[in-house]
Amino acid sequence: MIVSDPEMTPPKLFLSYSWSTPEHEQWVVDLASELSESGIEVVFDKWDLREGHDAFAFMEKMVTDPTITKVVMVCDRAYAEKADGRRGGVGTEAQIISREVYESTAQTKFVAVIAELDEGGAPYLPTYYRSRIYIDLSDSSRYAEGFEKLVRWAFDRPLYVRPQIGKPPAFLAETDSFSLGTASLAKRAMEGFKNEKAFARGAFEEYLTTFAQNLQRLRIEDDVGEVDELVVGKIDASEPSRNEYVQVLTTAVQYGSPGSTHVAVHRFVESLLSLTERGEDQRPTRDAAFDHFKFIAHELFLYSLAIYLRAQDFESARALLESPYYVPSKSRGGNLPTASFVCFREFLWSLDNRNKRLKLGRLSLRADMLEKRSKSSGVPFQVLMQADFVCFMRAELDGPNEYGSWWPETLLYASRRYGAFEIFARATSRAHLNRVLPLLGVESIDPITSKLQEFAADRRSIPRWEFESFSPAVLMGIDGLGSRP
Repeated sequence: MIVSDPEMTPPKLFLSYSWSTPEHEQWVVDLASELSESGIEVVFDKWDLREGHDAFAFMEKMVTDPTITKVVMVCDRAYAEKADGRRGGVGTEAQIISREVYESTAQTKFVAVIAELDEGGAPYLPTYYRSRIYIDLSDSSRYAEGFEKLVRWAFDRPLYVRPQIGKPPAFLAETDSFSLGTASLAKRAMEGFKNEKAFARGAFEEYLTTFAQNLQRLRIEDDVGEVDELVVGKIDASEPSRNEYVQVLTTAVQYGSPGSTHVAVHRFVESLLSLTERGEDQRPTRDAAFDHFKFIAHELFLYSLAIYLRAQDFESARALLESPYYVPSKSRGGNLPTASFVCFREFLWSLDNRNKRLKLGRLSLRADMLEKRSKSSGVPFQVLMQADFVCFMRAELDGPNEYGSWWPETLLYASRRYGAFEIFARATSRAHLNRVLPLLGVESIDPITSKLQEFAADRRSIPRWEFESFSPAVLMGIDGLGSRP
C-alpha cells in the first residue's frame, strides 16, 4: 500500500468500468479499495449510487462536478466493445468522456487502466483513446509497479519531474572566450589511430603543430593591473585545450605502435618553450606576464610523461627525459642552445606574489592548481605525481646542470603517501625493474641506493614545504625493487 503525505489534498477520482463478470467486478472493487487506502477519494457506483438515484446524473458527475479531478476508465474487452458501440451505461459514459478527450489534446483528467489484454497481447481500448498513454494492471507480476504509476498520476506526482531551470553557466557570459581551433584536427587524429589509417601519424603531427602555433592566442598583450590575475585567467582558459591534448595523446598511445609518437611529442613540448619568454619582436612587458606559458608548458610536459608511464611505454618516456631541448634564448651570445627536461620547471613569481598579495597562506599555489585542474583531465592525480617523482629522481641521478634541480610541485600531496608508485611497485620483478632503470638513467640499482642514502643523511636535500615533505625511499619502494624473478 502506498501511504500519501498527510499534507497533500486527497484527489477525487471517478471510476468508470463495465459490469463484465463477477470476477472482474471484484477486481474493480479491490482496485477502488486500494486507491482509497492510498489517500484517494474514489467516486464509485457500488459505494455512491443507491436506489432512487439518477444513474445518468451520476455518470455526468465526472464532468459537471468540479471537485472530481481524475477519471479512471477500467478497460477490458466488454468495456471497449460497449464504449465503441455506445451500449449501456459504459456507452453513455463513453459519449461524455470521448467529448472531453477529443476537445483537449493535453488531457490529464482521464486515463485508461488496462485490466485485460487480447490474444495478441494488445490492450482493449476504446477507439477514442487508442493514441493515448495508458496504465497496465493486467499482469499480476507487475501490478505493484503499475499501481504506483496510477497513484502518482492521481496525485499529479510523477516519478520523473522536470528539474527547475537554473542560471546559465558562467562561461556563457564570458566575452573573452578562448579556442585553439583544433577540435576537428583532434578528432581526425584520434579516428586515424583507432581505425589504423595511414594518415594517423600525419594528422597527429598536424594537430600538435596547430596547437602550439595557436597557443600564442593566450599572450597577455595588455598587462595593466595585477599580473597574477591575468596569468591565472589565462591558465584557466587553457584547461579545455589541455584536456583535448590529453585525450589525443592517450588515444595515440593506446592505438598506435609503441614508440611511434615520442618524436612528435618531444618536438611539440619543445616548441612551447619559445612562448615562455619575450620574443625579439615583442614590446617590453613584465617578465611575469609569461608565467602562464611556463605553467602550461610544464603541465603539458608532465601529462605527456604521465600518459607514457601509465601505458608502460617506457621507451617514449625515456626519450622525453633524455633528449635535449632547444631553448631559443640560450642560442644568443654563443651559449649552448639546448637544455635537459629540467628547463620545463621554472619558478613562477606571479603565483608566489599572488599567494602573498591575497594572503592565501598556501604552501604551494602551483601545486594546488595542478591538483584541482587534474580533476577534469581524465588522468588521476597520482599518475601525475608519479611522473613528477620520476622527473625528480632522474634529475637527481643525472647531477647538477645549469637549470638547477627539478622541484616536484605535486609531491606536496604525497607527504602522507605510504606506498610506492605503480611503476616501482611492479619493479619488484627484476624483469620489470630492468625496464624502469633506463628511465632514471642508470644501469643498476646501486646509484639509486647511493642517492637514497644521501637523502637519508641530509633530509634538507629533499624538497620541503614548511613541515611537509616526502620520502623518496617509500615512493620508490626501495626494499622491494628486484626482489623476485
